[in-house]
Amino acid sequence: MAYGDVAAALGSRAARGVGQVMAYYGSDAPWWRVVRASGHPAIGHESRALEYYRAEGTPLLWTAAGAFRVNLAEARHHPDRPAS
Repeated sequence: MAYGDVAAALGSRAARGVGQVMAYYGSDAPWWRVVRASGHPAIGHESRALEYYRAEGTPLLWTAAGAFRVNLAEARHHPDRPAS
C-alpha cells in the first residue's frame, strides 16, 4: 500500500501523517510494505527493502539504470476487497 492508501483505509487524507507515524513508530511493523505513491520504498531504506521484496516475491519494475520500484498495479493491497 502507498502512504495515501493507508490514510484512506483509516478514513483520512493525511498521507504525510502516515509517513511520520511510520518513521517514528513503524520499526516493528512491516514498514517495507508501505511505499510512496510512485512505488518507491522509503528514502534511505531502498537496499533493505529490496531484500524483503525479493524474499516475498514482490513484483518490481526496473529501469535500465538498475533503479527499482514496486509494481503497484500488481502488488497493491485493497483492504475493502476480499482476498483472492
